[in-house]
Amino acid sequence: MNQHTVHEYLMKKPLVMITQPFGQDVDVYKVNHKMFATLAEGKEGQTDDEGNLVWWLNLKCDPDEAQALRDIFPSVIPGYHMNKRLWNTVILDGTVPQGEIERMIDNSFDLVVANMPEKDRKAIALHL
Repeated sequence: MNQHTVHEYLMKKPLVMITQPFGQDVDVYKVNHKMFATLAEGKEGQTDDEGNLVWWLNLKCDPDEAQALRDIFPSVIPGYHMNKRLWNTVILDGTVPQGEIERMIDNSFDLVVANMPEKDRKAIALHL
């Protein structure tokens, strides 16, 4: 997945909005004002084999699963500028399968929604 397909997938989630509290270079994806993902250019203008900029996706994650994903995929690292225990950064360099990235996005969204008050969870569930 590249930044465009990741963005499209993130925006398909119900009640998602984008903010840029960290500057114009970092899109923060929120559901009900709670962050579940960030998308930004990789640090220091990192490029892939074809010269395209590599983007980084931060996602919330269960701590045990976060470590397991880091062990499986070299392009999954502790969350850049995030709580390293609860967040992973996925380097979108083409080495992590699309289905796995989508699953990680779904899990991040679900973790954030699960910590919301019941009223908010029900409102979001209406859109699923």
